[in-house]
Amino acid sequence: MTQTRPTIRAHVHDDAGVHFNELVRDSEYAPGQVQYHIRRLIDAGEVVRGEFYGRTHYYPPSYDEWERGALALFRRETARSIVIHLIEHEPAAPADVAEALGIARSTLEHHVGHLVEQDVVEKHYDEHNRVTLTLSNPGRTATMLSDVTPRVSDRFVDRFTRLVDDLLERATEESIDTQEC
Repeated sequence: MTQTRPTIRAHVHDDAGVHFNELVRDSEYAPGQVQYHIRRLIDAGEVVRGEFYGRTHYYPPSYDEWERGALALFRRETARSIVIHLIEHEPAAPADVAEALGIARSTLEHHVGHLVEQDVVEKHYDEHNRVTLTLSNPGRTATMLSDVTPRVSDRFVDRFTRLVDDLLERATEESIDTQEC
């Protein structure tokens, strides 16, 4: 057997949660070759496939369902920033997190929704229905953060979203200023 399959297996084991396109970009193999060998690795139980939010990720079989979901989210720079902020400042109000990270509340809510869905973050409501965010399992979450670093492609998507948020916020402020005159 060639070194193709062991090389792909090693890559998945070294970069748990790697997305298919990253796997192809990081290798010297054609997409069809990667797909063929990934399928064989999955059939052999050496790699696990996970679908999260429209993307396919690959993991060593030692990662459980929670870890796979968390790693998929931690590849997104904004979700990762939210979690890091909560590690340092929990409990935190969503408005405080959005302000500290310089993101729109809608962007925060999008990512928090996924983090809650994967049981990484919890939303708590007080008697006045105000929300506080905390981590579901701070120790385990901190450990998982060290297993992945967002790739350029993931950071690009998040930074583009932030740019659009900033432009919309400026347009709204200019519109309000114009109406006040």
